[in-house]
Formats: sequence, structure tokens, C-alpha cells
Amino acid sequence: MNILVTGASGYIGTALCRELVTRGHRVKGVGRAKIAPSSRFHYMSFDLESDDLDELVKESNCIVHLAGRAHKLGETTATSTYIYNKANTDLSIRLAKAAMNAGVNRFVFISSIGVNGCLTRELPFNEGSLPNPGSPYAISKYTAENELIALVSKSSMELVIIRPPLVYAGNAPGNFLRLMKLVSTGIPLPFGAMKNSRSMIALENLVDFIHVCTIHPAAADEVFLISDNCNFSTSEIVRYLAQGMNKNLVLLPFFDSLMRVVLSLVRKKSIYTQLYGSLEIDISKARSLLNWSPPHDARHCLVNAGVCFKSNIDK
Repeated sequence: MNILVTGASGYIGTALCRELVTRGHRVKGVGRAKIAPSSRFHYMSFDLESDDLDELVKESNCIVHLAGRAHKLGETTATSTYIYNKANTDLSIRLAKAAMNAGVNRFVFISSIGVNGCLTRELPFNEGSLPNPGSPYAISKYTAENELIALVSKSSMELVIIRPPLVYAGNAPGNFLRLMKLVSTGIPLPFGAMKNSRSMIALENLVDFIHVCTIHPAAADEVFLISDNCNFSTSEIVRYLAQGMNKNLVLLPFFDSLMRVVLSLVRKKSIYTQLYGSLEIDISKARSLLNWSPPHDARHCLVNAGVCFKSNIDK
């Protein structure tokens, strides 16, 4: 199958293109950086906002749309809202229209669990949970989802929407990178009394699921919430990372209520939510409809993330 991957030079895109080529597909990747092509992988530097999308999507059977503006902690201004909408909503619709005109069979849109919210309290999120996007980034993804659903309803093109949580690996960017750097210092951390529960997904599990969604007939016109199908407290996460980094980790029993007050006083409440809050995901739909289970054990993936991170900083 001919698969077009946008955002192919990014953290997830690079791993996805490698996975799709390994599975025997012919992959065309587009992004901003330069990547060496291979026999089944054609890469081109491409500006999705200004270059010809109609020409880009020609001869593609499926498009996986990863490109967009990633979430940045604390961005809430009107300017950032405009930028997120342009990158995550407007571009997605333009690309989908070009795909429809070119006769593309399936459009896989990578959204975010942020569409559902940033915290769970009693029940885990599932596909029936009411959306509650609370940031400009999440709102732009939710708007894109709704506009894509309305758009493809007028065509024969199939749409698959995937809402992943935090995606982790040894080369992860953003908040997970900050956490790995913190663990690597070896300083005592205030996570000893934590009883939160967080769903995440290993990079290798996510790209496996995306591949399934490019080929499985039952994925057509569905929304999926996805994870490693297990939950960890932040204490457990940093312990596994420390194990991979060969660090003797000391966790201090600071109570979460105290940390909430401290971080709120320094205007870092969003960091409290990320580290101390719970976010659980029920992947029953993916398991029953697609017969999918994460092929890689989450504990091993967390330890390996620590190993890879340490290897990279030791070079």
C-alpha cells in the first residue's frame, strides 16, 4: 500500500515511517528536516502550509496526518490559539480535502487525549466520554476532529481518529524529556507519597497501533482512545526510568496537597496536574473491534527509555 505520512521527520513520524516500511508498505514522508530515503521510503522536505497539497497526495492509498503544532505547557494566549487553529485545524481540513479529491481511501488523524480532558477522577476515559478540551492545543484538535467528520461524511474516504496520551521513549521531547533529565540528576525527588494513576503509551506501541488503523477494515470511521493498557503512578514511572539509567533514586514523601499549594503559588499548576494528577484510559474498543493489544510491555519500555536516554547523554 502507498502511505503518505506528514510530520515524518518528527519524533513519532520517524518511528512510524520505519515501522510501515518494515511492514512492507511504500511510504512517502514529508516534513521540514532532511532525512535520507531508502528503497521503500521516499522523503521530501515540504511546507504543508504553502506547497501544493493536490500534487502531494497523488497516488496515496492512505494518509497518516501527524504534522501540526505540538502542545507546549502553559500556552493560553489569543495568539497561541490562532497558531494552534491554523496548524492543527485548518491544515488538517485542507489536506483532507486534497485527499478526497485525489481518491485517497483512508485518512488517519492523530489527535490527542487532551480532547477528553487532562484528569480522570472516578472512571477512565473511553470513546463515549464527553469531550472536555481545556487548552488551545486540545481545542484545536477537537475542532479538527469535528470538521473532518463533517467533511468526510460527504465522500467515500474513510476517517480514523486516534487520541493517544503522552507518548514516551528514550528520545521523547517535551514533558517526558524534562522528567528524564530530572531523574538523571540523581537528586531526591518529591514523589514518594504519590498514589496517582496515569495511562501513557510507548512509542513502539503507538506506531504499531497506527499501522493497524491503516489496514484494518473495522477501523474505518471510528475514534480510538489508546494506551499501553496499564497505569502507573509518577513514583513508579521515575523508578523504572532510574532503573534504566542505573541511578539510585531517593523519593521523598511530600504529600500532593502540599505540592499543589507550592506549585500554584509559583504559577505552575499545570505541572502539578501533569505530575500528580490521574489520567486513565480504557482501550476496550481497540481490543474488541481491532483485536489489538500492546505488543510491547510497558515496564520494559520505561526501563528501556531510561537506558536509551542515558546512552544518548553519555555519548
